[in-house]
Amino acid sequence: MKKVAIVTGASRGIGRAVARRLAQDGFVVVVNYLSNAGEADQVVAELKGIGSNAITIQADVSSAPDVERLFNETVKRLGSVDVVVHNSGIMPLSPIGKNEVDLFDKVISTNLRGAFLVLAQAAQHVATGGRIIAFSSSVLAKSFPTYGPYIASKAGVEGLVHVLANELRGRNVTVNAVAPGPVATELFLKGKSEGQVAEIVKMAPLERLGQPDDIAAVVSFLAGADGGWVNSQVLRANGGFA
Repeated sequence: MKKVAIVTGASRGIGRAVARRLAQDGFVVVVNYLSNAGEADQVVAELKGIGSNAITIQADVSSAPDVERLFNETVKRLGSVDVVVHNSGIMPLSPIGKNEVDLFDKVISTNLRGAFLVLAQAAQHVATGGRIIAFSSSVLAKSFPTYGPYIASKAGVEGLVHVLANELRGRNVTVNAVAPGPVATELFLKGKSEGQVAEIVKMAPLERLGQPDDIAAVVSFLAGADGGWVNSQVLRANGGFA
């Protein structure tokens, strides 16, 4: 029987690349999405084209009932949960001094509360020998202005990963985070000028933006047999950015 992987935020960007790579690796993939059913359906069609019995399940990761339904429906339809990749996130930027509390709350709700809810369900459902992979960010090491809410949320995700790895002692389940550097996705490029992007590119010794497939390859390693001895780690896949 093929193993089952849930990928949150899988309708575009890094999540879509991760879903495609795990399908290529032989997983049945659950393509989770928030609102764009059309894009999610396109991903499933692509994955079915490479032999994965992929399905879509809509769920808001910041909603406890939605996340519970995501896992229960996966088990009901596919029989198990072997890998969970929590990729969903948002990145609105604002200086701390502007005191945009509503924006802060929204980022924390999606990025940190969402991670807590997904990791909690993953802890309850992932099979023995499974993998739980969350997403942090290499921008934590840079402390760029306007990134305060985002960095706070991702620092929290890293903390949850280390704690959950300890809590799952004895189950042979690994819990890790991937922390991408700048990646050429809509999330990263939105609102940035060509000059700003060029400046960021120069920060990495490899002098290019990461591509979604670069990050998907790291997830594939953690989710596969070769990643079995890596646990409670944050893999900073960033081309030397930090």
